[in-house]
Amino acid sequence: MATGPTGAPRADLVLEGGGVRGLGAAGAVIGLQEEGYAFPRAAGTSVGAIAAALVAAGAGAKELRAAVERLDLARVPDRLPPGVPLLSEGVGLAGASGAYRGAWIRDWLERELAELGVRTFGDLRYEDPGASADLPEDQRYKLVVLVTDVTRGRLLRLPWDYRLFHLDPDAQVVADAVRCSLSIPFYFRPCSLRDPVTGESSVLVDGGSLSNFAVEIFDRTDGRPSRWPSFGVRILPDLPAGIAQLFPLAARVMWPPLQLAQQVVTTALVGRDQTHLDRPGVRERTIAVDCSGVGVTDFAIGARARDALVEEGRRTAVEFVRYWRGTDHS
Repeated sequence: MATGPTGAPRADLVLEGGGVRGLGAAGAVIGLQEEGYAFPRAAGTSVGAIAAALVAAGAGAKELRAAVERLDLARVPDRLPPGVPLLSEGVGLAGASGAYRGAWIRDWLERELAELGVRTFGDLRYEDPGASADLPEDQRYKLVVLVTDVTRGRLLRLPWDYRLFHLDPDAQVVADAVRCSLSIPFYFRPCSLRDPVTGESSVLVDGGSLSNFAVEIFDRTDGRPSRWPSFGVRILPDLPAGIAQLFPLAARVMWPPLQLAQQVVTTALVGRDQTHLDRPGVRERTIAVDCSGVGVTDFAIGARARDALVEEGRRTAVEFVRYWRGTDHS
């Protein structure tokens, strides 16, 4: 088992996206930290990018738990003017391609990161002489945020791919990258990224549209054995049984076109990663948190439900660590 300077076991961390269910992922991270784990690098998609950013910035179990308690879920769906229910959502969809601004959650994260001394990716440089020999300079960061570029039709791994836009990765604001990954299509308005050299802009949406669980992102590529594992935290269910969990209302509607649309969207979110999970050695390093009963956009849940979801993630991670330490992987 590889350990850090203080003797703590190490693991890279990959967090799946899933809206409010991300509280379960945060709980899993807290559980891993309480079991002594430290994380040299973290990656996340959508809401998973929030916890990943905080961990990469140095938040421990105590700090992460406090941040979750400061997260006012009811304010996350921030309406555009005039602020009238349904009317504002209609205005947002018609004029900005998203029912909500997504500004509150971005600003909240910026404040939380500032408390940890982090603003730009330059503050999250990863210096490790034992890393893969072929690891490019542009990939030497503690954090990776997954974003979907619908203009170019590709997945962006930020800050790794800022160079595609002639942008200095070190100068880019972490909260901005996470906000891009949070852009659930039609729920939050999409973001844009402009290339200052060509003048071209790309429309960016939720990274889960192309890769919601990139558990392999930190795997070595130089043929040498890994010094420590990558742990993934999943919060979305397997298909097809889990479709009703993600779309509980649509699941009760028997109109075939709506059912097909539901299946297409769900497959876009989960299908690629579910295929990857079936590869040898992937599920065994994955912590699957049971978030049933909580919808992706269920921002109205109260403090009790929030705490229960965090605790479920923490408990699941502790059980996983006991399993992991009982195998030859540790």
